[in-house]
Amino acid sequence: MRKRRRLGSTDGFYRFESLKSRNVVYGSGYGDFIRLRDEFGNIWRGSAERQADDTVTYRFRDSNGKTISGMSDSWGVILRDEKGNVWRGFVD
Repeated sequence: MRKRRRLGSTDGFYRFESLKSRNVVYGSGYGDFIRLRDEFGNIWRGSAERQADDTVTYRFRDSNGKTISGMSDSWGVILRDEKGNVWRGFVD
């Protein structure tokens, strides 16, 4: 998996992959709003919030109430879903 980082912006293309199942979610974001789609067609809406220590906190929810949340730092983005599965990805 590639590691990318752009300081000062949460805008761009997002791609996350589950380490366990290899499922992928992808989409785009502008400002604090992010919209992702998984390979089953489900839409995940979420937000990105920049913290004082230059990390970004992410929270996503689909129409069924499932959630994925996590954070990014200088090494990439790591998310965890409600079942404990880890998702890694990047913002391009």
